[in-house]
Amino acid sequence: MSGHSKWATIKRKKGAVDAKRGKIFTKIIRELATAARLGGGDPAGNPRLRLVMDKARAANMPKDNIERAIRKGTGEGSEAQYEEVVYEGYGPGGVAILIETLTDNRNRTVGEVRHALTKHGGNLGATGCVSFLFEKKGVLTFERAGLDGDALLEAALDAGAEDVVESEGSLEVKTAPADFEKVRDALAQAKLVPSDAGITMQPTTTTKLEGAEAQQMLKLAEALEDLDDVQNVYANFDISEEEMARLA
Repeated sequence: MSGHSKWATIKRKKGAVDAKRGKIFTKIIRELATAARLGGGDPAGNPRLRLVMDKARAANMPKDNIERAIRKGTGEGSEAQYEEVVYEGYGPGGVAILIETLTDNRNRTVGEVRHALTKHGGNLGATGCVSFLFEKKGVLTFERAGLDGDALLEAALDAGAEDVVESEGSLEVKTAPADFEKVRDALAQAKLVPSDAGITMQPTTTTKLEGAEAQQMLKLAEALEDLDDVQNVYANFDISEEEMARLA
């Protein structure tokens, strides 16, 4: 089990805390508005919007908030228009980092991202410097407790999933991006409902960290996640379970 997977677990728990203080709602509202602006406000014809709506419902966002955000995206509001900007850089120990943002002010966003990276032992890189180390995948996460792992494996592979990977306390079903919705819907019909699901960037190679570098990398990841303009942070660090337990 890699530190990267452990960080995904930490992020899910952190997301629950963020939801309580409304921070995650702000990020989802931006995603909803952007998806609606780019692909229209009808989820039936906009796969990206469907995914974000699922995320909003999982975070218990009120229906009115979801609908209002979609209307803003389709031009029924006077809110600022957000653009997608992806930053690439390096963390402690040469860890590769991809940072997905939605911003209405590039200068502000790049300044905040650069500051967080520099403060925690990283640096901003040029476009394309690390993106080749990641690949886009659909990932559906299921809590291990009370789950029939064999049934999930069989159903997932029958539906067209690429792999099922066991992580700490959970099972991850991985798919090609184009097959994500098909696999998710097939598993739902089999009454297998994920605790978390979406399209993500998975590292194809990892960088092992320990000691001070491991601790610094976790602080950097959290600092980046906390920036209002940052939607997703992907990094290819690998920290052992023993090291994670020591740092915790």
